[in-house]
This record gives sequence, structure tokens and C-alpha cells, in this order.
Amino acid sequence: MFGLRLKSLRKNKNISQKELAKIVGVAESTIGMYERDVRKPDFELLKKFADFFDVSTDYLLGRTEQKTINERKNEEQEFEEWLNNPDLNVFYRELPKSEDEKIRQLREIWEIIKKQ
Repeated sequence: MFGLRLKSLRKNKNISQKELAKIVGVAESTIGMYERDVRKPDFELLKKFADFFDVSTDYLLGRTEQKTINERKNEEQEFEEWLNNPDLNVFYRELPKSEDEKIRQLREIWEIIKKQ
């Protein structure tokens, strides 16, 4: 997962492996090995990649689909505003008292709705 994300981010920035290697201070071949998931970066290098591409380390590691922490916060804030909308309050009055799994399911439904 890391390799695919790194390669995709690099290509989206339109830079070569050689250029990225120079920026983060490793050999060009090392970037190639990262992109093929032959090697994994240490924590310091992972942070350098995250800073350079302006993404979270969780995104690089495949732990989330949100590229940045702010993106996740914005989505959570938008969801909370939607939940607290007075027009929806009648239907969702009991939702805040619901178990976490039900709220997670509703978030998934909300994401589907937003994409339509």
C-alpha cells in the first residue's frame, strides 16, 4: 500500500524518483524500492514524505483514505452539522444515544449520499 501511494503522490507532483530522492536525502534506487514495497522507510523518512506531499502518515501507510488530518476533521465537522440540523432532528432525535456501530453505519451512508 505504501509503495502505491508514494508512487501516485510522486507522479501527481510530476517529479522523478531521482528528484524525490534528492529532496528527502536518499538514493534514487531507494525510492524505487519503496515504490515496489521492497523496503519500508523509517519514521523520520516517513515524516519527510508526509510533509513534502502534505498528507498524513496514516494516509501513506494506507490506514485512511483521507489525505490530510484537516480533510478528516472537515468531514467529521460536516457530519456533526448534518446530525444537528433542526430539520433532521425529528428523524434522528435518538441518534446521539445510538451505539457506535450504528453511527459508523450512518457515516457510511452519508458518504454515499455526498457522492451522488
